[in-house]
Amino acid sequence: MILFMTMAWTILAPQPEWLAAEPVQTFYDWGWRVSGPGYVIFGALAILAHARARFGRRKAFKVFLAGTLLSLSFGLLGVTSGIPFGWYEYTPLLGYRIGELVPYVIPLSWFYMVYCSLAIVTRLFQADHNEKTKSALALMAGAIFTAWDVSMDPAMSQASNHWIWQMGGFYYGMPLTNWLGWLLAGSTIARVMLYIVGATTFERKVSPSKLPLAVYAANGILPIAICARWGLTWAAILGAVAMGIPLFLAARNQIAQPAPRVRVTA
Repeated sequence: MILFMTMAWTILAPQPEWLAAEPVQTFYDWGWRVSGPGYVIFGALAILAHARARFGRRKAFKVFLAGTLLSLSFGLLGVTSGIPFGWYEYTPLLGYRIGELVPYVIPLSWFYMVYCSLAIVTRLFQADHNEKTKSALALMAGAIFTAWDVSMDPAMSQASNHWIWQMGGFYYGMPLTNWLGWLLAGSTIARVMLYIVGATTFERKVSPSKLPLAVYAANGILPIAICARWGLTWAAILGAVAMGIPLFLAARNQIAQPAPRVRVTA
């Protein structure tokens, strides 16, 4: 959390003149190149450890494997066919690209952000063994996961060149199909996670924990700060609202505990 906050402060704070002098500038540039992948790796390890403590080593590994492989599959499909996100490509800024197509940090970050989105959903809605309920929970988790991209996409494609859209779009050059793709991918990954763990088990063992909320919030702070710093005002505002509402409701629900969670009916 401290790393995320430090990076956000560095983005927003005025840069002193000595930072542009050598060798400080070279070190600063190197720090930014490794900090992005670094915080993704730390986030993935934190959530993997969190899952292991609650489900055991075997199920935690299955959740991790399913989350990363499904994310990678969606990413590879996206950059090679344009389905379901639209035509885009990643640049080398995010580090090593699997098959020279998808940066390795993408499936790692999607794994733990879908996990965190499920944790938020199961704080707000009661789970049961009904298959329709599980699908409804997964769909809501996919929507909360997609909320992350409201500020992430402008930050990574407009303020920087981490990926490039090869087609125009209404939202900072991004097509609407991208969010539909995120919703599909996030919901699919969440549904498989619930299949592995069980919705009631996830609710009972994960939702009381604060760590998934903190990781979700921390991952939102950075792109929102980037958007604010580079004048992408609406992206910063909408991203803060999209991620802030489910976070606020989930946090308030835990504090105000006698209020019962809503049962999902489908």
